[in-house]
Amino acid sequence: MTGIDGFWAVIPAGGSGTRLWPLSRRDYPKFLHDLTGSGQTLLRATYDRLEPLARDRILVVTGAAHLEAVRGQLPMLPRDSVVAEPTPRDSMPAIGLAAALLERRDPEAVLGSFAADHVVTDVSAFRRAIEEAVVLARRGDLVTIGIEPTRPATGFGYIRLGEALSVEGAPTARRVADFVEKPDSETAKSYVASGEYRWNAGMFVVGATTLLEMLAEEHPEMTSALRTIAGDESRMRDLWPSLRKIAIDHAVAEPAARSGRVSVVPAAMGWDDIGDFRSLTDLVQVSGTVPGVKIIGPADDVISIDSTATVATGGRLVALIGVDDLVVVDTQDALLITTPERAQEVKQIVEALTAQGRLELT
Repeated sequence: MTGIDGFWAVIPAGGSGTRLWPLSRRDYPKFLHDLTGSGQTLLRATYDRLEPLARDRILVVTGAAHLEAVRGQLPMLPRDSVVAEPTPRDSMPAIGLAAALLERRDPEAVLGSFAADHVVTDVSAFRRAIEEAVVLARRGDLVTIGIEPTRPATGFGYIRLGEALSVEGAPTARRVADFVEKPDSETAKSYVASGEYRWNAGMFVVGATTLLEMLAEEHPEMTSALRTIAGDESRMRDLWPSLRKIAIDHAVAEPAARSGRVSVVPAAMGWDDIGDFRSLTDLVQVSGTVPGVKIIGPADDVISIDSTATVATGGRLVALIGVDDLVVVDTQDALLITTPERAQEVKQIVEALTAQGRLELT
């Protein structure tokens, strides 16, 4: 299977995954873990999904603290294909830096940005969506992939579909009418029932120069700084802290959508971002040896009597008796017990620890 001509895959590998604490930590975030039991970390699975499309045109942008771990998991990448940002500045500076670097390497480059910590189970559907997106990007659009919702999720933003586009090579393409923020439960139900909304997975495909030009319309100083850094790496240290901390959605996608320059390729590809333990519980299979229990780690470390739970083991025995629908996460220095319904609140534990100055636990 050949790659897509002129297509570069960008993997932003950042964030701390606070809703997956204590598995995910600042120094070793979720993308460096095998959370699904596949035998691969999320980062390596993302690389393997993109390599057939981009071949040797892959660029990873990660935090300085994770640089060596990323290189260790992706030893096949040249050193200049893994770029370290000194401090987190959200997704726009990271993806914008990749665009500025690629613009210098290949002025015609079309980049696709795909987070390092997402799961895609239908790789063929993923490829078809990206092939359509590249066609649209070469026309000058910013393109996003709209995931067909499987439930009225409140943890994702949504994309409202506009009119169908008649573009050869991109038969499913629609104009983006609007990006909407994470809804409450009733609003999410109405979105799904209407059939006119898709999940916003944060996947973007766009010409590198096109992205920088769109960014320059709203944030010209950021575009200038990113192009300067791309041309002289030594300027990273003094220019990077000046960059505004902002997501690509707010910096570019939403303003471009208002002016009719964003298209969407709707797709069903078995996507999830494993944002919390509820979504992780949905992905992990029930253990074949411990009935009713989904296990991350060695099954020998769990004994269950009349219980249902998702358990992440940390080297000690976890014994369950007569409990239902729990999430139990055991690590060497912390133990979390919650329910899937309260999974979004796990980040509050990290906030409390941070407020207490116990950063070694975060």
